[in-house]
Amino acid sequence: MRLVDTHSHIHDAEFARDRADADAAIERARAAGVTLIATLGVDRADSEAAVAFAERHPDAVVAAAGVHPHAAKDASDVDLDALEALARHPRVALVGEIGMDLYRNLSPRDQQLRVLRRQLDTARRVSKPIAVHAREAHDEVMPVLAAWSHEMGGRLPDGRPLGVLHYFSADAGRARTYVALGFVISVHTSVTHPKATQLAGVVRDTPLEHLVLETDSPYGAPQRYRGTRNEPAYVAEAAARVAEIKCISIEEVAETTTRNAERLLGAGTMYESTALQTARHARD
Repeated sequence: MRLVDTHSHIHDAEFARDRADADAAIERARAAGVTLIATLGVDRADSEAAVAFAERHPDAVVAAAGVHPHAAKDASDVDLDALEALARHPRVALVGEIGMDLYRNLSPRDQQLRVLRRQLDTARRVSKPIAVHAREAHDEVMPVLAAWSHEMGGRLPDGRPLGVLHYFSADAGRARTYVALGFVISVHTSVTHPKATQLAGVVRDTPLEHLVLETDSPYGAPQRYRGTRNEPAYVAEAAARVAEIKCISIEEVAETTTRNAERLLGAGTMYESTALQTARHARD
């Protein structure tokens, strides 16, 4: 059984206090069947750290580069230009984590929108999918993504999905709309929580072909590990709960969501010639 964790922060200080801790987390993930982990940046410096981490673990980790909505107020045009250059790196699979968060409102709404739109331009230019953070902000985010989807023709130039709605927190109707726009829906390990009835409904109503799995580690541990640090190995908990909700085998969930994730992340082409691509990027 193979699994993919499409959204983590395994390069985060929670794991990276020493290299051995992160290496051990990767080994536990491998033991749980996790063959690929995406680690996402939240600002320029953090994105650079994510890419460096992915370079150290080329057989297990890919990175994403972007500005989280919480950090939008501090993102200069210079930062956004640098992130666009970083997004072209061969170990970067996604532009993200980008979006809007009107729950905490740590950046003004207009700044969040400005930075989101600028990073959609980046994703268009580098032809890579986006990882979208939308918390209490779907009314604002969905029209922006709908316009971008129309501009993009509903798919990336190579036919892949436009991106993923990370830690999905809306209802099944919204999920259907995002899928129609060309996105996949990410099921977080919180689907195991007893009160996660809305997310369970999304899982029940969304075809498996449009779902991927994530941990968002070190945040939001699944029910069995509540109160501890989340980590990529626990994506298996989400797979088991999706199987239970859909009344299918965990093997079917793993096979389909892994195929979806590898397509989203461009995993096949990413491993073809990492050394050659890295050398070319260095020359550019």
